[in-house]
Amino acid sequence: MAKIDKSKYTKQEWHAIRDQRRQEKYLKQIQPNLVLEEKSILSNTAFVLGNGTSRSSINPVDLKSLGKVYGCNALYRTFNPDYLVAVDVKMVLEINKAGFQHKNQVWTNPNKTYHRIKNLNFFSPSKGWSSGPTALWLSTQHSYDTIYILGFDYKGLNDGKTLNNLFADTANYKKSTDSATFFGNWMRQTRSVIKENPKINFVRVIHPDNYIPEELNKFENLEHISVEMFKKIYDLA
Repeated sequence: MAKIDKSKYTKQEWHAIRDQRRQEKYLKQIQPNLVLEEKSILSNTAFVLGNGTSRSSINPVDLKSLGKVYGCNALYRTFNPDYLVAVDVKMVLEINKAGFQHKNQVWTNPNKTYHRIKNLNFFSPSKGWSSGPTALWLSTQHSYDTIYILGFDYKGLNDGKTLNNLFADTANYKKSTDSATFFGNWMRQTRSVIKENPKINFVRVIHPDNYIPEELNKFENLEHISVEMFKKIYDLA
């Protein structure tokens, strides 16, 4: 890549340009190695869905025939994952009001507010993590060879300024115009899961302009691919 004159940009603009160039370089390096045989694609695979907007063009229903699907929070409103994780009290109460846990697996941390609610599954001990990384951790307990991570965007929209969530402006979520939620804990929890499971191949699916934390580039068992590459691998429209 050609060098860029940093003096022409503000510090914030330069950081955004630098992150994008690093991602483009990384994707170019790994994409030639992603021509997977059909047998390996369909072997013992799971999909963990965060609610970042990068997965908006992927229909979760299409993933059902490809492997087990793990999701979190309001995903249940539009799709029934094999495992739903929710750790926020208001969200768990919403799920209970809908009665979703009576016919589907719902996992959460122990909490006195809903310890009497029937048919919830409780982590023991409590993970104490956010829902997305907790769903990712749960998937690692079920012995998959490959786990795809979708909708784990970390940074907010509009250069990290505003909320990045498919369910923004709905009950129990902030407005789309609100400030982005701090992602440091999510990222560290994700890193912990990947580090603790070196024999599992993790694949994070992102848009070309999505953020790739430097801390996640250190693992040989984690790779990043574009949404379009993911669709090509699985022949999704």
